[in-house]
Amino acid sequence: MTFLWKSEDLLAAMAGRPVGTLPAGITGISIDSRTIQPGEAFFAIKGDRVDGHDYASIALANGAALLVVNEAKLPALGRLTVPMIVVEDVMAALVKLGLAARARSQARIIAVTGSVGKTTTKEMLRHVLEPSGEVHAAVASFNNHWGVPLTLARMPATAHFGVFEIGMNHGGEITPLVQMVRPHVAIITTIAPAHLGNFNSIDEIADAKAEIFLGLEPGGEVLLNRDNAYYDYLVAKAQAAGVQHIHSFGQHAHAAFRLAEFDGGADHSTIWAVIEGETHEIRVGAPGLHIAENAMAALGAVRLVGADLDAAADALAALQAVKGRGARHRLAIGASSLTLIDESYNANPASMRAAIAVLAAAHPTGAGRRIAVLGDMLEMGSHSAELHAELAGPLMAAGIEHVWLAGKDMAALKTELPDTMTAIHFPTTEELAAYAVSEVQPGDVLMVKSSLGIGFGKIVKALLDTYPPMDDTARR
Repeated sequence: MTFLWKSEDLLAAMAGRPVGTLPAGITGISIDSRTIQPGEAFFAIKGDRVDGHDYASIALANGAALLVVNEAKLPALGRLTVPMIVVEDVMAALVKLGLAARARSQARIIAVTGSVGKTTTKEMLRHVLEPSGEVHAAVASFNNHWGVPLTLARMPATAHFGVFEIGMNHGGEITPLVQMVRPHVAIITTIAPAHLGNFNSIDEIADAKAEIFLGLEPGGEVLLNRDNAYYDYLVAKAQAAGVQHIHSFGQHAHAAFRLAEFDGGADHSTIWAVIEGETHEIRVGAPGLHIAENAMAALGAVRLVGADLDAAADALAALQAVKGRGARHRLAIGASSLTLIDESYNANPASMRAAIAVLAAAHPTGAGRRIAVLGDMLEMGSHSAELHAELAGPLMAAGIEHVWLAGKDMAALKTELPDTMTAIHFPTTEELAAYAVSEVQPGDVLMVKSSLGIGFGKIVKALLDTYPPMDDTARR
Protein backbone atom coordinates (compact mmCIF):
# COMPACT_ATOMS: atom_id res chain seq x y z
CA MET A 1 0.00 0.00 0.00
CA THR A 2 1.18 3.52 -0.81
CA PHE A 3 0.93 5.85 2.16
CA LEU A 4 0.60 9.60 2.05
CA TRP A 5 2.43 9.65 5.38
CA LYS A 6 4.07 6.95 7.44
CA SER A 7 2.98 7.20 11.06
CA GLU A 8 6.55 7.68 12.25
CA ASP A 9 6.87 10.68 9.94
CA LEU A 10 3.56 12.10 11.19
CA LEU A 11 4.78 11.89 14.76
CA ALA A 12 8.08 13.54 13.95
CA ALA A 13 6.54 16.35 11.89
CA MET A 14 3.87 17.24 14.44
CA ALA A 15 5.88 16.54 17.60
CA GLY A 16 2.98 14.39 18.77
CA ARG A 17 2.81 11.39 21.04
CA PRO A 18 1.16 8.11 20.13
CA VAL A 19 -1.74 6.54 21.99
CA GLY A 20 -2.42 2.94 21.13
CA THR A 21 -0.79 1.03 18.29
CA LEU A 22 -0.56 3.29 15.28
CA PRO A 23 -1.04 1.92 11.76
CA ALA A 24 2.00 1.79 9.51
CA GLY A 25 0.72 4.89 7.75
CA ILE A 26 -2.26 6.80 6.41
CA THR A 27 -3.62 7.18 2.89
CA GLY A 28 -5.05 10.67 3.33
CA ILE A 29 -6.04 13.48 5.67
CA SER A 30 -9.56 14.68 6.48
CA ILE A 31 -11.10 17.31 8.71
CA ASP A 32 -14.67 16.26 7.85
CA SER A 33 -16.07 13.19 9.63
CA ARG A 34 -18.83 12.87 7.00
CA THR A 35 -16.55 12.44 4.00
CA ILE A 36 -13.50 10.75 5.49
CA GLN A 37 -12.36 7.65 3.61
CA PRO A 38 -11.09 4.38 5.12
CA GLY A 39 -7.38 4.60 5.90
CA GLU A 40 -7.30 8.36 6.36
CA ALA A 41 -6.34 10.33 9.48
CA PHE A 42 -9.00 12.55 11.04
CA PHE A 43 -7.70 15.87 12.32
CA ALA A 44 -10.12 17.10 15.00
CA ILE A 45 -9.87 20.82 14.27
CA LYS A 46 -11.85 23.27 16.36
CA GLY A 47 -13.48 25.79 14.05
CA ASP A 48 -15.64 28.84 14.58
CA ARG A 49 -18.86 26.82 14.67
CA VAL A 50 -17.95 23.20 15.42
CA ASP A 51 -15.26 21.24 17.23
CA GLY A 52 -13.95 18.20 15.37
CA HIS A 53 -13.48 16.36 18.64
CA ASP A 54 -17.27 16.13 18.92
CA TYR A 55 -17.34 14.10 15.70
CA ALA A 56 -14.48 11.72 16.39
CA SER A 57 -16.78 8.72 16.80
CA ILE A 58 -18.42 9.43 13.43
CA ALA A 59 -15.01 9.66 11.79
CA LEU A 60 -14.13 6.26 13.25
CA ALA A 61 -17.38 4.74 12.07
CA ASN A 62 -16.58 5.99 8.57
CA GLY A 63 -13.18 4.33 8.53
CA ALA A 64 -10.64 6.70 10.07
CA ALA A 65 -7.32 4.92 10.60
CA LEU A 66 -6.27 7.24 13.41
CA LEU A 67 -7.26 10.46 15.15
CA VAL A 68 -5.18 13.57 15.72
CA VAL A 69 -6.53 15.23 18.85
CA ASN A 70 -5.76 17.91 21.42
CA GLU A 71 -4.17 16.81 24.69
CA ALA A 72 -6.84 18.69 26.64
CA LYS A 73 -9.59 16.72 24.89
CA LEU A 74 -8.09 13.31 25.54
CA PRO A 75 -10.04 12.56 28.76
CA ALA A 76 -13.33 13.07 26.94
CA LEU A 77 -12.20 10.61 24.26
CA GLY A 78 -11.11 7.93 26.71
CA ARG A 79 -13.91 5.60 25.74
CA LEU A 80 -12.59 5.39 22.16
CA THR A 81 -10.19 2.51 21.70
CA VAL A 82 -8.48 3.72 18.56
CA PRO A 83 -4.98 4.81 17.55
CA MET A 84 -4.40 8.50 18.21
CA ILE A 85 -1.69 11.09 17.86
CA VAL A 86 -2.00 13.58 20.70
CA VAL A 87 -0.79 17.16 20.23
CA GLU A 88 -1.11 20.43 22.09
CA ASP A 89 -3.17 22.01 19.30
CA VAL A 90 -4.53 20.20 16.24
CA MET A 91 -4.53 23.26 13.99
CA ALA A 92 -0.93 24.05 14.87
CA ALA A 93 -0.03 20.40 14.24
CA LEU A 94 -1.64 20.57 10.79
CA VAL A 95 0.47 23.64 9.99
CA LYS A 96 3.61 21.76 11.08
CA LEU A 97 2.65 18.84 8.86
CA GLY A 98 2.06 21.18 5.94
CA LEU A 99 5.51 22.66 6.41
CA ALA A 100 7.00 19.17 6.51
CA ALA A 101 5.19 18.28 3.28
CA ARG A 102 6.61 21.37 1.60
CA ALA A 103 10.10 20.61 2.90
CA ARG A 104 10.11 17.06 1.52
CA SER A 105 8.59 18.00 -1.86
CA GLN A 106 10.56 18.27 -5.08
CA ALA A 107 7.52 19.63 -6.93
CA ARG A 108 7.44 22.90 -8.81
CA ILE A 109 4.99 25.05 -6.85
CA ILE A 110 2.57 27.65 -8.23
CA ALA A 111 0.52 29.98 -6.01
CA VAL A 112 -2.47 31.92 -7.30
CA THR A 113 -4.20 34.92 -5.78
CA GLY A 114 -6.28 37.81 -7.13
CA SER A 115 -9.65 39.48 -6.72
CA VAL A 116 -11.26 37.37 -9.44
CA GLY A 117 -10.41 34.06 -11.08
CA LYS A 118 -8.30 32.35 -8.40
CA THR A 119 -10.18 29.06 -8.33
CA THR A 120 -10.75 28.98 -12.08
CA THR A 121 -7.05 29.53 -12.75
CA LYS A 122 -6.08 26.94 -10.13
CA GLU A 123 -8.38 24.35 -11.69
CA MET A 124 -7.13 25.26 -15.16
CA LEU A 125 -3.54 24.72 -14.02
CA ARG A 126 -4.47 21.34 -12.54
CA HIS A 127 -5.92 20.38 -15.91
CA VAL A 128 -3.19 21.65 -18.23
CA LEU A 129 -0.27 20.40 -16.13
CA GLU A 130 -1.55 16.81 -15.96
CA PRO A 131 0.05 15.79 -19.29
CA SER A 132 3.44 16.80 -17.84
CA GLY A 133 3.36 14.90 -14.54
CA GLU A 134 1.58 14.27 -11.24
CA VAL A 135 -0.33 17.38 -10.14
CA HIS A 136 -1.45 18.17 -6.60
CA ALA A 137 -3.93 21.03 -6.19
CA ALA A 138 -6.40 22.21 -3.60
CA VAL A 139 -9.94 20.90 -3.69
CA ALA A 140 -12.71 23.51 -3.83
CA SER A 141 -11.48 26.90 -2.54
CA PHE A 142 -9.21 25.74 0.25
CA ASN A 143 -7.36 29.05 0.33
CA ASN A 144 -7.44 30.25 3.95
CA HIS A 145 -5.68 29.67 7.28
CA TRP A 146 -6.76 26.01 7.43
CA GLY A 147 -7.27 25.28 3.73
CA VAL A 148 -3.70 26.07 2.72
CA PRO A 149 -1.92 23.94 5.37
CA LEU A 150 -4.41 21.13 4.77
CA THR A 151 -3.67 21.21 1.05
CA LEU A 152 0.06 21.22 1.77
CA ALA A 153 -0.23 18.31 4.20
CA ARG A 154 -2.12 16.33 1.54
CA MET A 155 0.61 16.84 -1.09
CA PRO A 156 2.20 13.48 -2.00
CA ALA A 157 5.98 13.31 -1.96
CA THR A 158 5.74 12.07 -5.56
CA ALA A 159 4.01 15.17 -6.95
CA HIS A 160 5.71 16.91 -9.87
CA PHE A 161 3.62 20.07 -9.55
CA GLY A 162 1.72 21.74 -6.72
CA VAL A 163 -0.93 24.37 -7.33
CA PHE A 164 -2.17 26.46 -4.41
CA GLU A 165 -4.90 29.08 -4.19
CA ILE A 166 -4.31 31.80 -1.60
CA GLY A 167 -7.16 34.08 -0.56
CA MET A 168 -7.76 36.87 1.92
CA ASN A 169 -10.46 39.06 3.41
CA HIS A 170 -8.10 41.40 5.26
CA GLY A 171 -4.55 42.66 4.96
CA GLY A 172 -1.86 40.46 6.49
CA GLU A 173 -3.62 37.15 5.76
CA ILE A 174 -1.66 36.16 2.65
CA THR A 175 1.83 36.58 4.14
CA PRO A 176 1.83 33.58 6.52
CA LEU A 177 0.12 31.38 3.94
CA VAL A 178 2.53 32.09 1.09
CA GLN A 179 5.47 31.65 3.46
CA MET A 180 4.19 28.11 4.04
CA VAL A 181 3.66 27.41 0.33
CA ARG A 182 6.95 28.99 -0.88
CA PRO A 183 5.99 29.05 -4.56
CA HIS A 184 8.38 29.05 -7.49
CA VAL A 185 5.76 30.99 -9.48
CA ALA A 186 3.25 33.46 -8.00
CA ILE A 187 0.27 34.65 -10.06
CA ILE A 188 -1.99 37.63 -9.35
CA THR A 189 -4.98 37.24 -11.68
CA THR A 190 -6.31 40.80 -11.26
CA ILE A 191 -7.04 43.54 -8.76
CA ALA A 192 -10.69 44.58 -8.41
CA PRO A 193 -13.12 45.79 -5.70
CA ALA A 194 -13.69 42.52 -3.83
CA HIS A 195 -14.02 42.55 -0.01
CA LEU A 196 -14.02 46.33 -0.35
CA GLY A 197 -15.97 46.62 2.88
CA ASN A 198 -12.83 45.45 4.72
CA PHE A 199 -10.52 47.97 3.04
CA ASN A 200 -10.38 51.73 2.66
CA SER A 201 -9.43 51.62 -1.02
CA ILE A 202 -8.55 49.37 -3.93
CA ASP A 203 -4.92 50.36 -3.31
CA GLU A 204 -5.17 48.51 0.01
CA ILE A 205 -6.54 45.45 -1.80
CA ALA A 206 -3.55 45.57 -4.15
CA ASP A 207 -1.21 45.86 -1.17
CA ALA A 208 -2.79 42.79 0.42
CA LYS A 209 -2.53 40.74 -2.79
CA ALA A 210 1.10 41.84 -3.20
CA GLU A 211 1.92 39.98 0.01
CA ILE A 212 2.22 36.91 -2.21
CA PHE A 213 5.65 38.20 -3.25
CA LEU A 214 6.90 37.81 0.32
CA GLY A 215 6.94 34.02 0.24
CA LEU A 216 8.43 33.49 -3.21
CA GLU A 217 11.30 31.03 -3.40
CA PRO A 218 14.73 32.60 -4.11
CA GLY A 219 14.94 33.14 -7.85
CA GLY A 220 11.18 32.67 -8.14
CA GLU A 221 9.02 34.28 -10.79
CA VAL A 222 5.93 36.50 -10.71
CA LEU A 223 3.19 36.56 -13.33
CA LEU A 224 0.95 39.66 -13.45
CA ASN A 225 -2.05 40.81 -15.49
CA ARG A 226 -0.71 43.48 -17.87
CA ASP A 227 -4.24 44.64 -18.69
CA ASN A 228 -5.05 45.54 -15.09
CA ALA A 229 -4.74 49.15 -13.95
CA TYR A 230 -2.60 48.01 -11.03
CA TYR A 231 0.07 46.33 -13.15
CA ASP A 232 2.74 49.00 -12.64
CA TYR A 233 1.82 49.28 -8.97
CA LEU A 234 2.32 45.54 -8.50
CA VAL A 235 5.57 45.55 -10.47
CA ALA A 236 6.91 48.15 -8.04
CA LYS A 237 5.73 46.07 -5.09
CA ALA A 238 7.41 42.97 -6.49
CA GLN A 239 10.66 44.80 -7.07
CA ALA A 240 10.55 46.22 -3.55
CA ALA A 241 10.18 42.64 -2.28
CA GLY A 242 13.34 41.66 -4.15
CA VAL A 243 11.67 39.80 -7.02
CA GLN A 244 13.91 39.83 -10.10
CA HIS A 245 11.82 37.83 -12.57
CA ILE A 246 8.53 39.56 -13.39
CA HIS A 247 6.40 38.43 -16.33
CA SER A 248 3.00 39.49 -17.67
CA PHE A 249 -0.03 38.09 -19.44
CA GLY A 250 -3.03 39.66 -21.17
CA GLN A 251 -4.03 41.54 -24.30
CA HIS A 252 -1.51 44.33 -23.78
CA ALA A 253 0.92 44.67 -26.69
CA HIS A 254 3.90 44.17 -24.39
CA ALA A 255 2.55 41.21 -22.41
CA ALA A 256 5.04 38.35 -22.33
CA PHE A 257 2.18 35.86 -22.71
CA ARG A 258 -0.15 37.76 -25.03
CA LEU A 259 -3.76 37.12 -25.92
CA ALA A 260 -3.51 38.42 -29.47
CA GLU A 261 -7.03 37.58 -30.57
CA PHE A 262 -10.20 36.21 -29.01
CA ASP A 263 -13.16 34.61 -30.79
CA GLY A 264 -15.89 33.93 -28.27
CA GLY A 265 -18.58 31.31 -28.71
CA ALA A 266 -21.62 30.30 -26.70
CA ASP A 267 -19.90 27.37 -25.00
CA HIS A 268 -16.22 27.71 -25.91
CA SER A 269 -13.76 30.15 -27.40
CA THR A 270 -10.79 30.22 -29.74
CA ILE A 271 -7.74 32.23 -28.80
CA TRP A 272 -4.53 33.16 -30.56
CA ALA A 273 -1.78 33.18 -27.94
CA VAL A 274 1.64 34.69 -28.63
CA ILE A 275 4.26 33.04 -26.44
CA GLU A 276 7.95 33.78 -26.95
CA GLY A 277 7.24 35.10 -30.43
CA GLU A 278 5.27 32.06 -31.58
CA THR A 279 1.51 32.20 -32.19
CA HIS A 280 -0.62 29.29 -31.02
CA GLU A 281 -4.26 28.87 -32.11
CA ILE A 282 -5.99 27.27 -29.12
CA ARG A 283 -9.52 26.09 -28.45
CA VAL A 284 -10.67 26.75 -24.87
CA GLY A 285 -13.50 24.47 -23.77
CA ALA A 286 -15.25 27.06 -21.56
CA PRO A 287 -16.60 30.39 -22.83
CA GLY A 288 -15.80 33.96 -21.87
CA LEU A 289 -13.02 36.49 -22.33
CA HIS A 290 -12.22 36.24 -18.62
CA ILE A 291 -11.65 32.49 -19.04
CA ALA A 292 -9.35 33.20 -22.00
CA GLU A 293 -7.37 35.65 -19.86
CA ASN A 294 -7.06 33.03 -17.12
CA ALA A 295 -5.88 30.59 -19.78
CA MET A 296 -3.06 32.96 -20.69
CA ALA A 297 -1.99 33.07 -17.04
CA ALA A 298 -2.07 29.27 -16.91
CA LEU A 299 -0.05 28.91 -20.11
CA GLY A 300 2.46 31.41 -18.80
CA ALA A 301 2.86 29.43 -15.59
CA VAL A 302 3.24 26.20 -17.57
CA ARG A 303 6.14 27.75 -19.45
CA LEU A 304 7.72 29.14 -16.28
CA VAL A 305 7.73 25.79 -14.46
CA GLY A 306 9.14 24.01 -17.50
CA ALA A 307 6.11 21.86 -18.32
CA ASP A 308 4.97 20.87 -21.82
CA LEU A 309 3.37 23.96 -23.36
CA ASP A 310 1.97 22.23 -26.45
CA ALA A 311 0.32 19.53 -24.34
CA ALA A 312 -1.11 22.19 -22.04
CA ALA A 313 -2.54 24.11 -24.99
CA ASP A 314 -4.14 20.94 -26.34
CA ALA A 315 -5.62 20.19 -22.91
CA LEU A 316 -7.48 23.52 -22.86
CA ALA A 317 -9.89 22.17 -25.47
CA ALA A 318 -11.31 19.72 -22.91
CA LEU A 319 -11.58 22.36 -20.18
CA GLN A 320 -14.97 22.63 -18.51
CA ALA A 321 -16.24 25.22 -16.06
CA VAL A 322 -16.66 24.00 -12.49
CA LYS A 323 -19.66 23.97 -10.17
CA GLY A 324 -20.63 27.47 -9.08
CA ARG A 325 -18.15 29.03 -11.48
CA GLY A 326 -19.75 28.73 -14.89
CA ALA A 327 -20.80 25.07 -14.98
CA ARG A 328 -23.50 24.58 -17.61
CA HIS A 329 -26.53 22.34 -17.47
CA ARG A 330 -28.94 21.61 -20.31
CA LEU A 331 -32.23 20.69 -18.69
CA ALA A 332 -35.36 19.16 -20.14
CA ILE A 333 -38.51 21.28 -20.03
CA GLY A 334 -41.52 19.94 -21.85
CA ALA A 335 -40.44 18.75 -25.28
CA SER A 336 -37.58 21.25 -25.33
CA SER A 337 -34.70 22.34 -23.11
CA LEU A 338 -33.28 25.27 -21.18
CA THR A 339 -29.69 26.18 -20.29
CA LEU A 340 -28.58 26.92 -16.74
CA ILE A 341 -25.23 28.64 -16.16
CA ASP A 342 -24.21 28.18 -12.54
CA GLU A 343 -22.14 31.14 -11.29
CA SER A 344 -23.53 30.91 -7.77
CA TYR A 345 -20.29 30.56 -5.82
CA ASN A 346 -19.10 34.14 -5.62
CA ALA A 347 -19.56 37.64 -6.98
CA ASN A 348 -17.97 41.06 -7.12
CA PRO A 349 -18.31 43.82 -9.71
CA ALA A 350 -15.59 42.43 -11.99
CA SER A 351 -16.87 38.86 -11.97
CA MET A 352 -20.45 40.09 -12.42
CA ARG A 353 -19.44 41.91 -15.59
CA ALA A 354 -17.63 38.82 -16.87
CA ALA A 355 -20.64 36.61 -16.22
CA ILE A 356 -22.99 39.09 -17.92
CA ALA A 357 -20.74 38.96 -20.99
CA VAL A 358 -20.94 35.15 -21.01
CA LEU A 359 -24.74 35.36 -20.85
CA ALA A 360 -24.76 37.84 -23.72
CA ALA A 361 -22.86 35.34 -25.89
CA ALA A 362 -25.27 32.49 -25.10
CA HIS A 363 -27.87 31.39 -27.66
CA PRO A 364 -31.46 30.90 -26.49
CA THR A 365 -33.54 28.62 -28.69
CA GLY A 366 -36.99 29.29 -30.10
CA ALA A 367 -38.71 31.99 -28.07
CA GLY A 368 -36.23 31.59 -25.23
CA ARG A 369 -34.81 34.51 -23.28
CA ARG A 370 -31.47 35.48 -21.78
CA ILE A 371 -32.16 35.91 -18.07
CA ALA A 372 -29.70 37.33 -15.53
CA VAL A 373 -30.57 35.92 -12.09
CA LEU A 374 -28.53 38.08 -9.74
CA GLY A 375 -28.07 38.31 -5.97
CA ASP A 376 -26.18 40.58 -3.63
CA MET A 377 -22.43 41.06 -3.80
CA LEU A 378 -21.26 40.93 -0.20
CA GLU A 379 -18.48 42.80 1.59
CA MET A 380 -18.85 45.92 -0.54
CA GLY A 381 -19.07 48.15 2.53
CA SER A 382 -20.26 51.75 2.15
CA HIS A 383 -19.88 51.45 -1.64
CA SER A 384 -22.43 48.64 -1.91
CA ALA A 385 -25.49 50.49 -3.26
CA GLU A 386 -23.41 52.33 -5.86
CA LEU A 387 -21.59 49.19 -7.03
CA HIS A 388 -24.84 47.25 -7.38
CA ALA A 389 -26.52 50.10 -9.28
CA GLU A 390 -23.57 50.31 -11.67
CA LEU A 391 -24.37 46.84 -13.00
CA ALA A 392 -27.21 48.42 -14.97
CA GLY A 393 -24.74 49.64 -17.58
CA PRO A 394 -23.22 46.25 -18.42
CA LEU A 395 -26.67 44.64 -18.50
CA MET A 396 -28.03 47.21 -20.93
CA ALA A 397 -24.88 47.14 -23.08
CA ALA A 398 -25.14 43.34 -23.28
CA GLY A 399 -28.76 43.53 -24.41
CA ILE A 400 -30.06 41.51 -21.45
CA GLU A 401 -33.79 42.21 -21.30
CA HIS A 402 -34.80 39.98 -18.37
CA VAL A 403 -33.28 40.48 -14.91
CA TRP A 404 -34.45 38.55 -11.84
CA LEU A 405 -33.03 39.85 -8.57
CA ALA A 406 -32.97 39.01 -4.87
CA GLY A 407 -31.31 40.53 -1.84
CA LYS A 408 -31.30 43.84 -0.04
CA ASP A 409 -28.54 45.46 -2.09
CA MET A 410 -29.88 44.34 -5.47
CA ALA A 411 -32.80 46.71 -4.88
CA ALA A 412 -30.39 49.49 -5.88
CA LEU A 413 -29.90 47.82 -9.27
CA LYS A 414 -33.64 47.42 -9.78
CA THR A 415 -34.15 51.17 -9.51
CA GLU A 416 -31.52 51.81 -12.20
CA LEU A 417 -32.97 49.49 -14.82
CA PRO A 418 -35.17 51.07 -17.51
CA ASP A 419 -38.82 50.22 -18.02
CA THR A 420 -37.90 48.59 -21.33
CA MET A 421 -36.34 45.73 -19.34
CA THR A 422 -38.32 43.10 -17.48
CA ALA A 423 -36.87 43.39 -13.98
CA ILE A 424 -38.28 41.81 -10.83
CA HIS A 425 -36.91 41.88 -7.31
CA PHE A 426 -37.56 39.66 -4.28
CA PRO A 427 -36.33 40.22 -0.74
CA THR A 428 -35.19 36.61 -0.31
CA THR A 429 -33.44 33.89 -2.26
CA GLU A 430 -36.22 31.43 -1.48
CA GLU A 431 -38.86 33.64 -3.11
CA LEU A 432 -36.75 34.04 -6.23
CA ALA A 433 -36.06 30.30 -6.38
CA ALA A 434 -39.79 29.55 -6.38
CA TYR A 435 -40.36 32.20 -9.04
CA ALA A 436 -37.56 30.87 -11.26
CA VAL A 437 -38.87 27.32 -11.12
CA SER A 438 -42.38 28.41 -12.07
CA GLU A 439 -41.55 31.06 -14.68
CA VAL A 440 -38.70 29.54 -16.68
CA GLN A 441 -39.65 28.69 -20.26
CA PRO A 442 -38.39 26.39 -23.03
CA GLY A 443 -35.34 27.80 -24.79
CA ASP A 444 -34.33 30.10 -21.91
CA VAL A 445 -30.75 30.64 -20.83
CA LEU A 446 -30.46 31.54 -17.14
CA MET A 447 -27.23 32.78 -15.59
CA VAL A 448 -27.36 32.55 -11.78
CA LYS A 449 -24.80 34.64 -9.89
CA SER A 450 -24.35 36.03 -6.37
CA SER A 451 -21.99 35.97 -3.44
CA LEU A 452 -21.97 32.60 -1.71
CA GLY A 453 -23.55 33.92 1.48
CA ILE A 454 -26.74 34.88 -0.37
CA GLY A 455 -27.35 31.20 -1.06
CA PHE A 456 -28.13 31.25 -4.77
CA GLY A 457 -27.02 27.64 -4.88
CA LYS A 458 -30.61 27.03 -3.71
CA ILE A 459 -31.88 28.45 -6.98
CA VAL A 460 -29.56 26.20 -8.95
CA LYS A 461 -30.62 23.19 -6.89
CA ALA A 462 -34.32 24.00 -7.27
CA LEU A 463 -33.97 24.13 -11.05
CA LEU A 464 -31.89 20.94 -11.17
CA ASP A 465 -34.40 19.17 -8.93
CA THR A 466 -37.35 20.26 -11.07
CA TYR A 467 -36.03 19.87 -14.60
CA PRO A 468 -34.09 16.68 -15.46
CA PRO A 469 -30.68 16.91 -17.14
CA MET A 470 -30.38 16.11 -20.80
CA ASP A 471 -27.94 13.39 -21.83
CA ASP A 472 -25.16 15.87 -22.72
CA THR A 473 -25.52 18.17 -19.74
CA ALA A 474 -22.73 17.15 -17.36
CA ARG A 475 -20.39 20.09 -18.04
CA ARG A 476 -18.70 20.46 -14.67
